[in-house]
Amino acid sequence: MNRMKTMMLLATLTALLLWAGTALAGESGFVMALLFAGVMNFGAYWWSDKIVLRMYGAQEVTEAQAPELHAMVRHLARQGGLPMPKVYVIPQDAPNAFATGRSPQYAAVAVTAGLMRLLDREELAGVIAHELGHIKNRDTLIMTVAATIAGALSVLANMAQWGLIFGGGRSDGEGRSSHPLAGLLGVLLAPFAAMLIQMAISRSREFLADEAGAQLSRNPLALGSALRKIEAWSRKVPMTAGSPATAHLFIVNPFAGGGLLRLFSTHPPTEARVERLVAMARQGVTFGV
Repeated sequence: MNRMKTMMLLATLTALLLWAGTALAGESGFVMALLFAGVMNFGAYWWSDKIVLRMYGAQEVTEAQAPELHAMVRHLARQGGLPMPKVYVIPQDAPNAFATGRSPQYAAVAVTAGLMRLLDREELAGVIAHELGHIKNRDTLIMTVAATIAGALSVLANMAQWGLIFGGGRSDGEGRSSHPLAGLLGVLLAPFAAMLIQMAISRSREFLADEAGAQLSRNPLALGSALRKIEAWSRKVPMTAGSPATAHLFIVNPFAGGGLLRLFSTHPPTEARVERLVAMARQGVTFGV
């Protein structure tokens, strides 16, 4: 269901882009915006892993420096049929983790020092398995596609905004101008709708990574316990580096809010995730690492 939801949301984003391109800037504006967003996100796809690792001060650790962590990552990667990713430790007390990299062959798993202190072995294995699930599901690629489309929408909206300021509505081939209200609605609604769809895609990918993590670690209850601990401690020990723009990378949003902000959350509610993991355990996915 979550895979189908992701495809439907990506299709909705694409349809929104096609509509906005036609309504706001015509075919030429649509192509220019798409190319601009594509180039921008192509760069992000190739270099964002290095940027985000540097942003959080992540330090690559060798097998000699962290033998237990390396052994755990290698075992779980082998379970999932994945190449061994690079392993990083983030010098932060806030417990959290993320995976990055443009493909399984160029992947990295990063955990905070606080996470390794907080969790027991089974819980830590569940978290690492979740991150390997993101790598296996190629979530970096999926989110890059979503970001490219959303970026194109944002560029189109900016073009339309300037067009409304200086030129009014778009003129068609026969000299008639479209109603400026269409452009105004596009400026206000298209980027906002794209952001909501991006967040929904991210939440769906988190559910899928939880499922993959539970299957790789063979201990969904340990992953559920880890999620609860990370969320509780993240409120007490906030992340002191980075940016909310990278929140979707982490296993639990370190910059999360409550109430209406959940609409804009990159992650599903932790309790909903735990409930799904408990259901998996009841179905028999309960073998230890």
